[in-house]
Amino acid sequence: MTSARAARRGSSPRGHLLVVDDEPTVRELLPAALSYAGFDVDVAADGEEALEMASRRPPDLVLLDVMLPDIDGFEVIRRLRAQPRRTGQGFGGDVPVLFVTARETRQDRITGLTLGGDDYITKPFDLEELIARIQAVLRRTKGEPSTALVVGDLELDPEGHLVTRAGQPVRLSPTEFRLLHFLMANAELTMSKAQILQNVWRYDFDGDPSIVDTYISYLRRKVDRTEPRLIHTVHRIGYVLRGPRA
Repeated sequence: MTSARAARRGSSPRGHLLVVDDEPTVRELLPAALSYAGFDVDVAADGEEALEMASRRPPDLVLLDVMLPDIDGFEVIRRLRAQPRRTGQGFGGDVPVLFVTARETRQDRITGLTLGGDDYITKPFDLEELIARIQAVLRRTKGEPSTALVVGDLELDPEGHLVTRAGQPVRLSPTEFRLLHFLMANAELTMSKAQILQNVWRYDFDGDPSIVDTYISYLRRKVDRTEPRLIHTVHRIGYVLRGPRA
């Protein structure tokens, strides 16, 4: 059993996580990264150890591999869900579970989610996306209001820096993310190039407006590749992001 405490001095942990994985490299590097991000992390190398640790020190969320040396992750979540509901004194079957595994078939995903998994992410994974998904699950299970912006099937989480379209992750550069955030925060309103320059690039002088056209083009290739199109050009003025019309 190992534990990685939150590394940020003077701040409370974002949450208590239990990482369950039989790969030594994952058990070493992932908890260190999550601890650096502000989480309090315990680590288990197999399913039986995970169940014992969760019973003794209930986590806020379990990061669970499927392929474990004793019982697999699907059996672990079956046993978790069979436990009595949490009473505030101990472990219970309502603990959120996020599968993090190399098992990537459609049937594996269906099985994991059907058994009560809250999310399913495959290896190799992007650490920022994983942290964003952890935060999203914790917000949902704690009943915290979401700060996500939603237009049609496009969703942007400003806290986790996560963007999805029709449920699929979209990878954006920092500038592309700021541009999309500005357009979604002002959905249905036409934004001039000058307004976009000032709010996205922070220019307080006459910047080159062609950079807006360039980044709108980049953004469209990533978030507007399917119908319905959400980003529209307003001739001689600028751009507007609007939801699909009924």
